[in-house]
Formats: sequence, structure tokens, C-alpha cells
Amino acid sequence: MNPVTARQWQAFKANRRGFWSLWIFLVAFAFCLGAELIANDKPLLLSYQGKLYSPLLVSYPETEFGGMFETEANYRDPFVQELIEADGWLLWPMIRFSYNTINYDLTVPSPAPPSAENWLGTDDQGRDVLARIIYGLRLSLLFGLMLTIASSLVGVIVGAIQGYYGGWIDLAGQRFLEVWSSMPTLYLLIILSSFVTPGFWWLLLIMLLFSWMTLVDLVRAEFLRGRNLDYVRAARALGVRDSVIMFRHILPNAMVATLTFMPFILNGSIVTLTSLDFIGFGMPPGAPSMGELLGQGKANLHAPWLGISAFVSLAFILSLLIFIGEAVRDAFDPRKYMR
Repeated sequence: MNPVTARQWQAFKANRRGFWSLWIFLVAFAFCLGAELIANDKPLLLSYQGKLYSPLLVSYPETEFGGMFETEANYRDPFVQELIEADGWLLWPMIRFSYNTINYDLTVPSPAPPSAENWLGTDDQGRDVLARIIYGLRLSLLFGLMLTIASSLVGVIVGAIQGYYGGWIDLAGQRFLEVWSSMPTLYLLIILSSFVTPGFWWLLLIMLLFSWMTLVDLVRAEFLRGRNLDYVRAARALGVRDSVIMFRHILPNAMVATLTFMPFILNGSIVTLTSLDFIGFGMPPGAPSMGELLGQGKANLHAPWLGISAFVSLAFILSLLIFIGEAVRDAFDPRKYMR
């Protein structure tokens, strides 16, 4: 680690709120990535007649355990559990519900309030709220990270080309950006979503069409400034290729602003996906979605645990990302790390 990077890391650690937010976010993200190991309607491991089975990895028919049906075993069925426990055991995850598991054993109408079985209650279809939050946060974070990386990559390339070459390329690019950024993004997302069946990859592609413009102006400004510096002119005189000058010599200076803005871009991506899900133009029905859970809270005001659970979990993750972004900004601020 060179001295500048070491000072930047120390400046990042000096922001205690951002530093601890990073660790909390990483733990929460790792927790959500292993959602199948935490919330599932299948056992993690079971033993029957001395043999070990892994229902998470392999689909076993009910006849494998002495049942009558050749379809996949329903491990929540008391009859199947009795068959297995008669000559074996089951190791269940912490939450015995997946995001789409319906609890048919409720003693009250759905949405059911929090209980020992459903820690945060159920939604209006009898599905466990905590399981849907865990799966929904994983979906939102993965979607936001992929969209942030893809949009940053496109924005950096476009901004670098505009700033380095200038002239009519820069002029045409700016006019295109002015027209493209003036479009009502949310309305266009709604219109495009109505033409295709909503899905993870379709939404990612549609939102990428409009989210890549965030970093263009920052990178363009750095390249406009850097292309006239002495070391760039010397590299041109020595015959170094433009691509090498752009991405090896000038780009590291532009990455400061890029890395500083990335946590905020991630925040905006998650909020946009949640908004689309809330109004019904996001993920397909049945998918674990924070916006859909917020919509259920709005439609079921007599069940406050729906809206409160979704709001608190989403606000918690977004706050962590804001604090991390502030710490990253301090880490790349020369007034901070040169102190």
C-alpha cells in the first residue's frame, strides 16, 4: 500500500460512522446472500435410514422417505416429517419459510400479526414477512450493485471520450445528453415496462438506459483538464496510443470523483427499483420485493407491521450506504488525508 492510499484508508477509518457502517453493511449483505440457509421451507440437512440428504441441492420425491407420491416431498407436511423422524432427523434453518411459502396453519386471517412462528407476521397472502425482507434486500442490493457497476462503466467511457477528444465529439455528446436527460425517466420506465414482461434483467437493461449519465459530466471535466497537462502532451509526443493515455494516465485522476459518487448511485438504484415495485411496474408478481411489501402496508393499514418492517429495513440499508459514501468522500478529500 503506497503512502497516499494508506493516508486515504486512515481518513476513511477516521470517519467512525462510515467505517462501522461499512462493516455492518458487509455483514448484512453476507447475511442476505445466504438467504436460502437462513429462511427456507426445506431442511438444510436430513438423515433417513442412515443416509444423509440435502434437500436444498437435490429434489427428492416423497417415496424416497416412505411416502405415497412421486412428486417432491413437502417437508412442512406433518406426515412427511413423521416419516423421516421415525428413522432419522431433520436440520431446519432459523426461519422455516421461504419468500413464497404460504403458512396454511394460521389461526387468524391474513395478514397475521407477529408471532413465535412468524416473527414479523405475514402478508395478505400468508407469506412470512421476515423471509420476504431477507430475500427482497438481497434482490435489491444485487440489482443496485449490478446497475451501479454497469452505469458507472458506461458513464466513465462516454465521459472519457468526450473530455479527451473534445471538439465536435464533445459538442455532439453534450447535445445528446441534454436531450436524453430531459426525458421523464420514470414515465419512460413505466411505458417500457408495459411493453415487456417485467423481470430482473429487463428492468436492469431499461434502467441502465437512463442511469449512465450520472458520472459523465464529472469524468468529462477531469479529462478536459487532464488532456492539456504536460505529462499527457509528452506521452502524445512519444507516440503513446490514445487509449493508453486515457485509461492509464488520466483515468486514475477521474476515479476519485467516480468512487465518491458510487455509494450514492447505488442508493438511487435501490430507491428506483423500490418505487417501480411500489407502483406495480417492477419485478413480476410473487417476487420478493421491498416495494411490493410497502404497497401491501399501504393497502392494509390495519396491519402496521407490514409497512413498518419494510420501511425500517430499507431505511437501515440506505442509511448505511449514505454513511459509507460520506466516509469515501472524506477518504478522497486531500484536505482530510493530507492532514
